Amino acid sequence: MRYVIDIDGTICTQTASSYPDAEPYADRISKVNALYDQGCEIVYWTARGMSSGTDWSELTKRQLDQWGCKYHHLWMGKPSYDVWVDDKAQWLF
Repeated sequence: MRYVIDIDGTICTQTASSYPDAEPYADRISKVNALYDQGCEIVYWTARGMSSGTDWSELTKRQLDQWGCKYHHLWMGKPSYDVWVDDKAQWLF
């Protein structure tokens, strides 16, 4: 099973774009790491730098390492959408 997990506000504090100040949520990271250990694919996904054009990838990789995050991929940037529908989605109605 693949889990795609947002970073800011999910595994660390929201920082209003001051990403170096983000603090990890150790309990949440521990739960994600348990999924990794069970054989799940973990993808971290973030919009860091989308509006400013700043490349935050190296900082983000360092933070994930410092916070002890286990993962397979880091995706920088997010698509713009209002509703995401795919063949694996659960219907809300």
